[in-house]
Amino acid sequence: MAGVAVLVLALLGGLGGWLYVRNLDKDLARTDPFAEITGGRPAKPVEGALNILLVGTDSRDPDAPVDQAGKWRADTIIVMHIPSDHQQAYLVSIPRDLYVPIPESAGADCSAARRAKINAAFAFGGLPLAVRTVECFTDVRLDHVMAIDFAGFKQVTDALGGVDLKVERTITSIHKPYRTFTKGVNHMNGAEALDWIRQRKQFPDGDFARMRHQQEFLRALMDKAASSGTLSNPRKLNAFLQSVTDAVTVDRGFSLMDMAVEFRNLRGENLTFVTSPNSGSETINGESVVVSDREKALAMYRAMSADTMADWIKANPPKSTDGG
Repeated sequence: MAGVAVLVLALLGGLGGWLYVRNLDKDLARTDPFAEITGGRPAKPVEGALNILLVGTDSRDPDAPVDQAGKWRADTIIVMHIPSDHQQAYLVSIPRDLYVPIPESAGADCSAARRAKINAAFAFGGLPLAVRTVECFTDVRLDHVMAIDFAGFKQVTDALGGVDLKVERTITSIHKPYRTFTKGVNHMNGAEALDWIRQRKQFPDGDFARMRHQQEFLRALMDKAASSGTLSNPRKLNAFLQSVTDAVTVDRGFSLMDMAVEFRNLRGENLTFVTSPNSGSETINGESVVVSDREKALAMYRAMSADTMADWIKANPPKSTDGG
């Protein structure tokens, strides 16, 4: 999952091991998804607030670079907003089938766009076009980008010894080895958790159930990472942090040192999960897509840009299906 590393960087702030953090920072794979965006980016009206694009990806080739077209598709897209007081985090899941304008290239104007599912931006132009597409759709300026492949997702989860996730109905996976997930709380290793959060066809709300399970996983992983069992075990903590840095690709300006300070107060209870406002699925040109609720989405992303998400959430409390 894309948010794994960012959500646990709070742990580093309390370690005092800044030399260790610097070494981790050097080990991060880096890309520059902003270089091709030559102009027309949204303004950043509030200093101190952070907006981070978190992307979970499926890759046919695990070594495929995330900045190239045709190699990756986004299975998970989340815009994470950290207010200027750094006391909360708001994670907005964008449905991968959301029907949005996708510019012709990362350097193209937002008005010069074709409509398609948002995860197609990856196939069309890798991370640079994905950044441009999200900024064009939300009118929110992104400060950082973090991508994690699903192979890394399994590694990070296993480094924590697995997580406990609630299964709301007994189902059989549609993927080999066709696991059975039994209703109730299940302890899952990396492979099992990955399999669980990819299920969608067995649920009435389909892809929205998948997003809900991703949100529940992020919260469970955050809480497990912040538990005393991880923090008090140097070997386990080191394995976890090493697995995070091995699994992610970040932008060139991303700093673990800075993030450790920014996120030092974040824990699972400080996270609010919502789904980008939408009016559900429709068939357009023979394709099933998710249609944005234009007015409500516009209001929410304006609140994100203005750093007033707390007020928006108070007026629009997340439903249980949002994982909030």
